[in-house]
Amino acid sequence: MKELIAGQSGLGAALLLLAAGVASGLAGSVAGLASLFSYPALLAAGLPPVAANVTNTVALFSNTVGSAAGSRAELRGQRGRLVRLAVTAALGGAIGAALLLGTPSSAFELVVPWLIALGSVLILAREPLRRLTAKLNSDSASVPRIPLACAVLLVGLYGGYFGAAAGVLMLAVLSLSTTEPLPVTNAVKNIATGAANVTAALAYAFLAPVDWSAAAALGLGCLAGAWMGPAVVRRLPETPLRVAIALAGLALAWSLWRNAGG
Repeated sequence: MKELIAGQSGLGAALLLLAAGVASGLAGSVAGLASLFSYPALLAAGLPPVAANVTNTVALFSNTVGSAAGSRAELRGQRGRLVRLAVTAALGGAIGAALLLGTPSSAFELVVPWLIALGSVLILAREPLRRLTAKLNSDSASVPRIPLACAVLLVGLYGGYFGAAAGVLMLAVLSLSTTEPLPVTNAVKNIATGAANVTAALAYAFLAPVDWSAAAALGLGCLAGAWMGPAVVRRLPETPLRVAIALAGLALAWSLWRNAGG
């Protein structure tokens, strides 16, 4: 087990990661932006980028556990749908993990900001796109399963490979596929992205340089934050929350694009 480094005491780094975990759990379960807090905190604690990426993926497993525990009301009656989405996303996560372990990440990381920006724009444009979908399909309550499955697979792949704002992309996909309330879609999103994350985390646990002390501190905070997140979603008005999620996603896309060299 590695020790936390980068000029901070072990206790100071652990407290930093614990606090970042709480923020990540809230941001992840509410907006799909857990890595907005967790990944920079791991870098600040002294982990190199690759180790920070895989440690982040392992730690965010607790985000799925916490959000599922806090979303039991929204997930009631969703078992069949959750199984289909989780299996598809998990397959994508496995492919993404294999890509990370076997290929250089520089080219893909140049695409990441544009994917996040696209997901954010789709969330902003959800209602017009829903109306368009309703005109094109006689069944306005859902989109065809094969295109939906392909989109979920691709988001799962992205989540397993890098993961930042994968929840924003998944929320955009699911929001266009149903007319249900946002808290329900958000809860389903947490399970789907969690399935991709868990698959990748299992691979990284055995094959990648995970910092287990950092993962434990971050994961503990994530568990608490993610458990509180669904209650926050229930109490906030849907449209302002959706706009805030999209704007935060665009801000993260800009930050990643700038760091990647534009």
